[in-house]
Formats: sequence, C-alpha cells, structure tokens
Amino acid sequence: MTSRKGRARRNPDCTAGGLRPALRAPHHPRRVEGADQAFVIGVLTNAADFQRARAWGVCDAPDYEHYLADTADLLADALERFETVRARMFHPQDFEEFCLLHRLDPAEPSARERYLVNPPLRTQLLAYQGEELAGDFVPRLVRARENGLTLRHADLLLDGGLYGGAGEDDEDHGRWVRAAHQRGAEVFRRMLVGAGAGVYELRLRVDAPDGKLAAAARVLQWEDGVVRINDEDLELVCAVLCAGLALELPGVAVLHGSQGSAAGCGEYLPAAWAWSSGGPDWAPAARPVRLDGVAARPGYSLGTVC
Repeated sequence: MTSRKGRARRNPDCTAGGLRPALRAPHHPRRVEGADQAFVIGVLTNAADFQRARAWGVCDAPDYEHYLADTADLLADALERFETVRARMFHPQDFEEFCLLHRLDPAEPSARERYLVNPPLRTQLLAYQGEELAGDFVPRLVRARENGLTLRHADLLLDGGLYGGAGEDDEDHGRWVRAAHQRGAEVFRRMLVGAGAGVYELRLRVDAPDGKLAAAARVLQWEDGVVRINDEDLELVCAVLCAGLALELPGVAVLHGSQGSAAGCGEYLPAAWAWSSGGPDWAPAARPVRLDGVAARPGYSLGTVC
C-alpha cells in the first residue's frame, strides 16, 4: 500500500481511536522510539454507512472513495508509528445503539473512542499489516463483525468462559471450557488432516439456545500439512465447536472444495464431506447433507485420523 503524499490529507476523524499521528502537516513518517501503545481505528465499509456517519459531522471527505484513500494514508502512517495497529468495522447502527445505551452524544469524539475500544466488542478487531484497504481487508472487517457477534453469543452460552468473563475464582468452569475448546480444535484438525492438500471451505452450524451458531472458513492446505487460514476464522470455528461440545448441542459441518495439489501434476478433484454431532462428539453424517446450498456425502471417521 502506497501513501498518497501528493495531495492534502484529510483525517477521517469518525474512525480513529486512541493516540494517532498528526496528518495535516507534511511529514515523513517514522517509528517513534518506545511507541508501545496500540492504534485502533474503525473503518466505514460501504458508501451508505459513510453517508450516515456524515450526519454526525465526523467525516470531512467529499465521498466514500476519498474517505478510503484518506483512511489508507492514516493506516500507513500508523504502521510507522505504533507497534500494533488494529481495525474494526465502524457500524453506524451499532454505534448509535451504543451511544443510546451509555447516554453519549454521537457527535463527540469521546463517544467514538469509547465505542471502538468497548471490551465486549474486542473480538471484532483485526490486526492490520499493510493490506490493500479496498481489497480483501474491508470484506474481512465485515466478516469480523459478524464473527464477533457469534463469538459473543458463544461466550454468553458458556457463561463468559471463552474470554474470561466467568471470573478468575471459577477454576473448574475455566478448565471445562478450555477442555472443550481443545476438543473442538482437535476435531477441526482431524477434518483437515483427513482431507489432505487442497483448497477448501468449512461450513459449520450448531443449534443453540437463542439462535444458531454459524461459522465459515476458507482453508488452503499444502502437501506438507501447512495450513493457511485467517486467524479470526480459526478462532470462530474453534469457538463454535467448543460451545457445541461443551453444551452437547446438535450440529452439522461440511468441508468442501478441491482436493489435490500442484505437486500432483495440478490434478484437483471436487470433494465434499459432512459430519454431524449429537452433542458430545462429531462423527460422519448418517446420510447426505445439504448445508447453505452445498451438498456433501458422509465424511470419513475422525477417529481414524492421526
């Protein structure tokens, strides 16, 4: 990502939280010695949200395209100045409800900063490492918000066991949740090991009180077993599996995609496997499954995968 130094920068003030570099004066960004604070920014992810946020007088860009360019500049400078840079979707409706709940004025910068670092929403934060903002990163921010809502639901079902809300004194509860989380991670690992090299997507649904828990993750697996998956997607899959196993909830999972690798002369075969859970464990589905429009045959036994 290149910084657009040839034009005057605008500060997309509606999105910045915590310490931030001064952008209006020309300068050459450099890392500040001893800078150890995180930089947190909220990003408006579509033109409609941009227009809605302007009603609070917090954005001075003339249109959404310029807003994204200005935000890219702000992030580029932040990477030079802070050890950690994180972003999350700035959702106008969420922000408005947050302000109403806490009796805040949405036009005040302090309200936006409180919204961005609100602890219950920290699961929506993504680490920013220089990605093209308008490319894959903005869609990831949208998914991170959706994932964060699911993570919050799972955490509430587990009485705060996922993110420490259960309290430090309840050691038994913490061990119970950690054990279920490890089991869930192992279920996912065995699904991938059994599939072998390829490009896949996992779709997962667990029937839970107050609504279904759903997760989806794209996975690239090489011949040597190395797996590429977004951290936030891995966190969500393991959390949903954890909640399902801990509370013995029924669920279904489908792993589908192209099985094979470039090392095998570029031969790829379509594949789709399905598993189900009655609560305490996951096993091959008893019959063919269709989940979110994807048809899959019963999967392989996870107990036979090392």
